[in-house]
Amino acid sequence: MSPQRQVRLIPVPNSDHPAPRNCRLIGKTSATKQITVTVILKRAQPLDVAALKGRQLSREEYLNAHGAPAQAMDQLRTLAARHGLTLVHEDRAARRVWLRGTAQQLEQTFGIDLQDYEHTAPPPAGRFFHAFTGKLSVPEPESAVVETVLGLDTRPIARPHIRWLNQIVFAHPNAAQASFTPPQVARTYDYPTSANGRGQCIALIELGGGYESSDIETYFGQLGITPPAVIAVPVDGGTNSPGDPNGADGEVALDIQVAGSIAPGARIAVYFAPNTNQGFQDAISAAIHDTTNKPSVISISWGGPESSWDTASLTSFDNTMQSAAALGVTITVASGDSGSTDGVSDGANHVDFPASSPHVLACGGTDLTVSNGVRSTETVWNDLSQGGGATGGGVSSFFALPSWQSGAKVPAPANGAGGRGVPDVAGDAAPATGYQILVDGQSAVVGGTSAVAPLWAALVALVNQQTGRNAGFLNPTLYTGGEANFYDVTSGSNGSYNAAAGWDPCTGLGSPDGQKIATLVTNSGG
Repeated sequence: MSPQRQVRLIPVPNSDHPAPRNCRLIGKTSATKQITVTVILKRAQPLDVAALKGRQLSREEYLNAHGAPAQAMDQLRTLAARHGLTLVHEDRAARRVWLRGTAQQLEQTFGIDLQDYEHTAPPPAGRFFHAFTGKLSVPEPESAVVETVLGLDTRPIARPHIRWLNQIVFAHPNAAQASFTPPQVARTYDYPTSANGRGQCIALIELGGGYESSDIETYFGQLGITPPAVIAVPVDGGTNSPGDPNGADGEVALDIQVAGSIAPGARIAVYFAPNTNQGFQDAISAAIHDTTNKPSVISISWGGPESSWDTASLTSFDNTMQSAAALGVTITVASGDSGSTDGVSDGANHVDFPASSPHVLACGGTDLTVSNGVRSTETVWNDLSQGGGATGGGVSSFFALPSWQSGAKVPAPANGAGGRGVPDVAGDAAPATGYQILVDGQSAVVGGTSAVAPLWAALVALVNQQTGRNAGFLNPTLYTGGEANFYDVTSGSNGSYNAAAGWDPCTGLGSPDGQKIATLVTNSGG
C-alpha cells in the first residue's frame, strides 16, 4: 500500500461541493493533468476585527499574531514531499502555500474525484473546467493547520457588475439621457478638490479582460488629465488580456477610468486572475499583502449570488477580508446589478457576495439627475422593466448582523440565519445617467454597481492623502457618523425592497457627500 493511502484523511468542515449547474459532464479528468492548488492555512491566533476597535496592525505585528505559524508551513512542506507534490510558492502573511501536482496525486492527497465539465449557459458558455463533488479532505497530520484548499474546483465563480446603456430598451426612445465623466460625478458628490490621490495606490481586482495602454492615454488626454500610473499584476496565471470590447474589457476600463480620473495622482494596480474561487481569493489576498505597490484601498466589481458559494468559501473569503481590515486596507465592493433576487430564479431574495461580507464596504446604485452641475434628484437604480438591471441589496442569509449596523433597522433575514444588511453606501449606477468610458478604442456609456466601487475607492484614496493615514475599515465610522454625511435616497425600489429615510436595502446610507465624509474620517482618527 502506498504511503498516501496509509494516511488517514480528515474531511474539511463545511466543504461540501454540489454538482456544477448549467454544465455538461465530459468525463474523468486526465490523471496526468498538472494542477496548482492554493492551500490556505489557519492563523497563528484568531483575528477579531471588532476587538481591535479601529486600531490598525503593523505588518510585522499582523504576521506574528495572525499569519500562518512557521510550524504549519513546515507541515505543508512535509505533505508536499510525502505526496510527490512540488512546492511552488509560500507566503506566511497571506497564509498560503501553492502546491503543484498531477490530478491523480491531488485526488489521493485530498480524497476527491476530479471530473471535467463544459459550462453550457452564459456567462461564460463554452468554458471548460474541472471540479469535484462532495467533501474535501486533508491528510490527518496536516488537517489541524489547513483552513481550505482552492484550485480543485475551477468552475466560473463571479460576474462583472457592469451594464451597458445600449442594452436597455427605453419606454420612450426619444427620452433625454445624460451621461457623465467620472470627475463630473465626483464634483456632483462634492469630493475633496485639494487632493488627487498622490502617494496612494488603488487596487482593482479583475477576473478577465484587460486594458490597452493607448486607451488610457487617449481617455485621460480627452479629459485633460495626466494619466495615472497603471500596472498589471498577474495572479495564478491571470494576465492583462484585452481584445473583447463587449466582454470583461469593459469592466477593466470602467474601473481604471473611474478610479484613475477621480484620483489621478494615485497608482492603479490591476490584479488579473482567473475567474475561479482560487483566482478571485488569491487576487484579493495578493493585493492586501502586496508590500511593493502597497494598496490602501481595494475595489472589487465582481461577485455572484451568496447562495451560489459553498460555506467553506464564504468563510475563507471573509477571513481574507478580515486581514485587510486589520491592516488598514479599505475594500469597496459592488452590490450586484440584478435587483433583490440577484438574478436567482427561485422566487426568493438574495444578496451578492463578496459584497455581503461584513468586512467590506458594499456599494449600491442610484439613478442620478444633475442640473447645471448640481445634484438635483436621486432615486434607486432600477431598469428591470426595461430589460436592464437594478441595484443589488437585501439581507445576508449567512453573515450575522454586525454590531455597527444594529441601529440601521435592517429587515430580519428570511431563513432566521444571517442578518447583515446590503449595501452600506451608494452612488450613480444607472446606465441612463452613466459613465463615459473608452474600451478597446470604442466610446461607450455604462453603468452598474461596478462603477460605484471604484467611485468610493477613489474617495478613500483622496481622504487618505489628506489625512496622511489609511482610513482602513470604514463601516463603523460611517454608521456611527450617521446619514448627515450622505445624500439620502428615499424613493424607488430594487424589487422587494423600497428606499426609505436612513439606511435601506437599496442604497444603504445613501450617496456620498464627499467633503463631509472626508471630515468625518479625519475627525474619527481612522
